Amino acid sequence: MIKLLLVEDNLKLRPALKQGLNATQEIEVVHDCGSGEAALSFCLGTGDPRPAAVLMDVQLEGELNGIQSAVAIRREFPRMPIVFYSIQDDDSYYRDFRGSGILSHYAYVRKSNYLLPTMIVPLLRDAVAGRSFIDTEIEARVQEVRHKDAQSPLSLLEPNEQAVAKMLATGMTNEQIATRMGFRDKRTISRTNGMIYTAWGLNDTTTDEKVARTRATLILRAGRLLEWDDDGNPLMRDERGKKVPWECAHSHGVHP
Repeated sequence: MIKLLLVEDNLKLRPALKQGLNATQEIEVVHDCGSGEAALSFCLGTGDPRPAAVLMDVQLEGELNGIQSAVAIRREFPRMPIVFYSIQDDDSYYRDFRGSGILSHYAYVRKSNYLLPTMIVPLLRDAVAGRSFIDTEIEARVQEVRHKDAQSPLSLLEPNEQAVAKMLATGMTNEQIATRMGFRDKRTISRTNGMIYTAWGLNDTTTDEKVARTRATLILRAGRLLEWDDDGNPLMRDERGKKVPWECAHSHGVHP
């Protein structure tokens, strides 16, 4: 019998699901809660019974979602078997899952496809055995978000650089950005700007910091990498990789 930790924030669904899982006589729900923080606290507790697997909703109470909670739990208990189930279709969840590094001992399914406890039990058994499973629709969405992020200029920057780039795009000066981020030396922001320009290929197209700054702002607002021709016209690459005019920039008459 699998000793299970059930993490579900729906107060009506949770007791019904607990009862149904226990009724299968293959699962014993040893604890249930509605937040990732509570789930982690239970797992870290010294008392028994220690769960052998976790059934976790992705949207939860508290600060941590189900994916983030799983990462925290598996940091303490490597490869703890976890089955995620969700009705949510939010890019942030798929992004968290892709970045979680979870490789085995898991399943990720839609609630609508696994409504009955008897349908969940095989997923738990497989996760305990070290296997993995993901709904094809969820896998497609994970890859869609991966592709979307790969096209984003921010994906080429480290977190600190991303924060600076976003403030740079609002027109803030280096001094203002340094103050906002708590740096005493504004040269720290100048060095960070240089990293941003390099990552976005702007050091190859201009030696003028003001021009590079303007072009970095356009890239961030466009949400994609842009290039510039010798006349200063912004270009983007289409799906075939061919350079074409960036119409949004032309429509605003901006040619830095």
